Amino acid sequence: MSNKTVVVSHRGPVATITLSRPAVFNALDRALVDDLTAALGAAVADQTVRSIILTGAGKAFCAGGDLTYLTALTVDPIAFRRFIEDVGKVAALIMSLEKPVIAMVNGVAAGAGFNLALACDIVFAARSVRFVQSFAKVGLVSDMGGMYLLPRLVGTHKAKELMFTADSIDAATAHGLGLVNHVVDDDDLPDATAAFASRLADGPPVAISCMKRVIDRSLDLATVLAAEADLQTICAATADHAEGVAAFREKRKPIFTGK
Repeated sequence: MSNKTVVVSHRGPVATITLSRPAVFNALDRALVDDLTAALGAAVADQTVRSIILTGAGKAFCAGGDLTYLTALTVDPIAFRRFIEDVGKVAALIMSLEKPVIAMVNGVAAGAGFNLALACDIVFAARSVRFVQSFAKVGLVSDMGGMYLLPRLVGTHKAKELMFTADSIDAATAHGLGLVNHVVDDDDLPDATAAFASRLADGPPVAISCMKRVIDRSLDLATVLAAEADLQTICAATADHAEGVAAFREKRKPIFTGK
């Protein structure tokens, strides 16, 4: 499968899904969300696929939501909320797949891109990668399952710190926090991830599927996703969001007023 925002390739029982909007660091817009959803569905339906690698083209894994696209959507809160819901459904889909999904984080993972990696079953990261829960910088809340996934992995207090401050962390720190399974030299990342994906593809599919199902569904993700969609829609209408976007574009520190 290949189209303008997602490229899918196969090597034996391993399918690699590559986000392909490199000019904007694979930021999420409607086309990319729809194409990624379709690619994941096709990988599930393909009985020859036993494991899936998710990665990004160019210098980023995924920079999160496309701010230009999101800003245009804010004039229509219903359309905005629908988009955030669909972004959340991608995380839910990855977590509900019967096949293991490995995030191969080849470059920056910011905002929803960070959470996209967390939704995967295993995370490989290049040593140069930075992770950042960047939502607070533009006056938004974490979405794509972030407020469900991050506290489970690092604990409530650390999750709040990462989300409230929007501080970036390097791959080694992410590994120490349990967010990343393996940190690999940049040049070795593709081969190391492919080897691990092949190992999982050679494993027992039913047993792996059952373990994944129990682990990922032990808490109520649906409730968190619904709350994210509600809160994100509210935050998108604030002056702080507009200020955050303006400051980002003007390369200055935002001045938030709580309005």
